[in-house]
Amino acid sequence: MDNSALVANEGSFRSRFDYARSRLAGAQKPTASTPAYLRFVNRKAGGLLAAVGYALHRTPTQLTVLSSAASFSAIAVLILRDSTALTGVVVSLLLLLGYALDAADGQLARVGGGGSKAGEWLDHVADIAKISSLHSAVAIAVLRYFELDSLLYLAVPVIFLVANVTQFFGMMLRDKLTAGQPVQPGTEGSSSLLVAWLLQPLDHGSLGLAFLVLGWHTLFLWCYGFLALCTALFAVRSLTKTYRRLLRAESGAAASAGGAPTGAASAGGAPVLSPAPRLP
Repeated sequence: MDNSALVANEGSFRSRFDYARSRLAGAQKPTASTPAYLRFVNRKAGGLLAAVGYALHRTPTQLTVLSSAASFSAIAVLILRDSTALTGVVVSLLLLLGYALDAADGQLARVGGGGSKAGEWLDHVADIAKISSLHSAVAIAVLRYFELDSLLYLAVPVIFLVANVTQFFGMMLRDKLTAGQPVQPGTEGSSSLLVAWLLQPLDHGSLGLAFLVLGWHTLFLWCYGFLALCTALFAVRSLTKTYRRLLRAESGAAASAGGAPTGAASAGGAPVLSPAPRLP
């Protein structure tokens, strides 16, 4: 361990805080294809919270638990309290705090030299539990506190939930299936400000901010519905691209191994299907 790390580990709150900030300065994730709020606000807030957590001798798992506590507190308020402007502000602040803490746990792990597989698993499980519970809570709140002229409005949180969960699962499984493979050219994404703002409707920060207008029910439904539409369209596009990428990878692997004629039987007796045609 170098001298600065030794001083930080044995030093005061300030020395540990400064050490964590210096470590994080050169250990940030890439900005390619990153929504504006996540890039300019949430990661910075998460870095600050991670440094505070390091100074207080907290662990990444403890920050994950705190993130879940803030998010589920917001969900409880959303369900149990009338959908007023004040309720919306409280829900929004708690969700954004939970989001910042969700960024902080990974950054705290990087300060300590890396996290654990158990911690990463817990983080992802907590994420999917929070987002699915949040959309379910929206459906409950809309049904309890909004004056609806049709129950079809309840389809919006259902669509949002399905799009979020399917996208999350699809990307996690993609990363597992492509682990160890080289990154294909053109798949890294862009770091431009235009792309960052175009991706903003997909960011969890936008969903948290949408609750600021919860007290104006019609406006909230329009904002929430817009975010649901953007998320659903992006999920379809992203999952389609992933499917085609996996097909191309299989086709390339078969060609490099000598290939097999279309319709020929595989070793297990099942036919080897030719890749589906590319979409325009």
